[in-house]
Amino acid sequence: MTSSLLDRFLPHYHIHELHSITIHAPASRSFRALHELTAREIWLTRPLFFLRSLPARLKGKRGFARFDDAPLLTQIARENFVLLGEEADRELVLGTIGKFWQSAGGMQRFRNAEEFVAFNTPGFAKATMNFHVSEAGGVTRLTTETRIVCTDAEARKKFARYWRLIYPGSALIRVIWLRAIRKRAEQTQE
Repeated sequence: MTSSLLDRFLPHYHIHELHSITIHAPASRSFRALHELTAREIWLTRPLFFLRSLPARLKGKRGFARFDDAPLLTQIARENFVLLGEEADRELVLGTIGKFWQSAGGMQRFRNAEEFVAFNTPGFAKATMNFHVSEAGGVTRLTTETRIVCTDAEARKKFARYWRLIYPGSALIRVIWLRAIRKRAEQTQE
């Protein structure tokens, strides 16, 4: 998938994950469903995020906060993701920077897309995740793509080991997330 908005923030990457689903609803409704979806609508969200934050919690550090009734994208933005860009009813891109292989994630704070793009401190990985919708004949194709680039060779080795471990859970979360968006979009009326 080629997406100019995602390419603007992370055109070159070391790791790539792509998932898509067909939704029998207009793109605008699918995009709205993405924005309105809550964690409660994704049956496996809590256990997987709990497992992801367990090493940090065992060391007395903060893991992923408890889910509430706010839309999932809002909750993710409260944690370690920043909205890098959005084109209404077409695409949105989130970004985060960290040492994800560390128990607490070694997260690097940044405020906006410019700081994300400019960041190049050795020892980190920069990750983007987008959601992209395209419509043809009242049917929408919703795609989510994750891209990761590491800022040096050592970080790339560490991230590769980490990715081998967490990839199955990451892929499962994306697939379940897409299905929940589809369910919401197909049940919602304009």
